[in-house]
Amino acid sequence: MASNVKDIKDSEFENLVLKSDKPVLVDFWASWCGPCRMMAPVFEEVAASYGDKVNFYKLNVDENQDTPKKYGVRGIPTLMLFKDGNVVNTIVGAVPKGQIEELIKKLG
Repeated sequence: MASNVKDIKDSEFENLVLKSDKPVLVDFWASWCGPCRMMAPVFEEVAASYGDKVNFYKLNVDENQDTPKKYGVRGIPTLMLFKDGNVVNTIVGAVPKGQIEELIKKLG
């Protein structure tokens, strides 16, 4: 089964996230982060349900430091919802699947 979540790099962020014609949910994470690993399957589940409405990306903060710095990411996991190139919502920390789904449902 193909994943609806794609890993991206700083160099791709502008084209894939800021210039996207669909809303985008970005998971800022790191491999050593326990809560990030807990959130990964939840993020995948939400992506499987809402991949037609929203693009889902993961950005490793250790390998890509420019973008997290630009958006003030201080704790991980951080989920940022972008629409029309702007951050419309942010969640910091491990959260239940329903909380992520609520963000997406608010998009209309």
